Amino acid sequence: MKRYLFILSDLELKLNEGHYRPGQKLPSVRDAAKLYECSVSTVVRAYTELEKRHAIYSIPQSGYYVVDKPASEIIAEDDDWIDFSSAMPDVHVFPYLDFQHCLNKAIDTYKQQLFTAGDSRGLEKLRQTLESHLANDQVFAKTEQIIITSGAQRALEILARMPFPNRNETILVEQPSYDIYLRYLETEGIPVEGIARSAAGMDLQALEQKFKNGGIKFFYTMSRYHNPLGTTYREEERKAIARLADKYDVYIVEDDYMGDLGEEKQFDPIYAYSRTSHVVYVKSFSKIIFPGLRLGAVVLPERLSETFRAYKGHPDTSLLSQAALDVYIKNGMYERHRHKISSQYASRIRAANDAVSRHNHEGLVALSEVDSGVYIQLKLPQTVNLDRLIKRLSARQVKAVTGKPFYLTNWLEREKFLRISISRVRPERIEEGVRVIMEEVRRELGR
Repeated sequence: MKRYLFILSDLELKLNEGHYRPGQKLPSVRDAAKLYECSVSTVVRAYTELEKRHAIYSIPQSGYYVVDKPASEIIAEDDDWIDFSSAMPDVHVFPYLDFQHCLNKAIDTYKQQLFTAGDSRGLEKLRQTLESHLANDQVFAKTEQIIITSGAQRALEILARMPFPNRNETILVEQPSYDIYLRYLETEGIPVEGIARSAAGMDLQALEQKFKNGGIKFFYTMSRYHNPLGTTYREEERKAIARLADKYDVYIVEDDYMGDLGEEKQFDPIYAYSRTSHVVYVKSFSKIIFPGLRLGAVVLPERLSETFRAYKGHPDTSLLSQAALDVYIKNGMYERHRHKISSQYASRIRAANDAVSRHNHEGLVALSEVDSGVYIQLKLPQTVNLDRLIKRLSARQVKAVTGKPFYLTNWLEREKFLRISISRVRPERIEEGVRVIMEEVRRELGR
């Protein structure tokens, strides 16, 4: 990342987190240059960009100051509640102005293509851009393998319905796993089986037996920042899963929809380890920008591409949104925003981990080892009544989600836990929220 973009991202993060108050003077250009170890001109460029975004203003011969947001720009929130339940992105970091610029630029650049029916695979320019964009995550694919969908969920639904070359029908899912997808599979009557995954990982021998004897069409997995565990597979686990898929002709559907929300610099997905093209890679752009964008991408082995297109049918995604995303990525805005939001979320994860350590001195809960992403699992003793605990937390204006909906209906060996999401909770309230949770857990256990 260019130095000026790093400075811009860091300043935006500090403004959003309240490090600088409305009306407060920012460090002088020279002081900022020393702080960031860069030239004065680089700082001026970052400050000028913030001024264009109406985040700061300048006073000649005085300096730069933080703008006080007008009431019309303040998004109403219920400040009395501490929300650990929502997985929606933080509204305070939505890149409204950046994306508005990209929409206008897209109209100018792609105006002739925007009024056509479009290709069912998606805008070709965007797919070409994604070819190099995905390569940064070690997902090397040709443009022809990439198909744009109206969100990652749409791609997962198509994959569940379409036949696969191995002619198997059963979908294998981790337990726990993404609740909305589990409900979809059960509602549609699609054959589905579970395999246990915990914060410690997965029993690879059990997975091999499932692959060998279970008639598995594909294994649905979230290799990093798992929902609801928050954990990431170790490298040796990702390699082993790819090797087993190749060996037993089982496909992997690797849902990396949370991938851009972490700070990990080097991460090779399962896709990178498959030698026989048995991995389907699914990516979402809604979590990193905003949910209303409804854009996802799927990278398919060539032998699955035509079948997927047949089941997908007509184009289902706005060409304008696709064109704007293309501009957003090409101009470096996506990478800058990814850096900003991942740093912010990592800071909140660390705050939550620290708070649990301070208030869990009796060791009543087990914390998943997570230092990035959005989710943390708080594993509870089996004697805790989850429904009663949630009601008690609600009475104290703390929202959380239990692990119940993240299992198949017939799955009996369930861990008792709370899924803690840090994406919408204000940083200054994390400590208070964790303290309340621990107090109510103690109350449940009669401590």
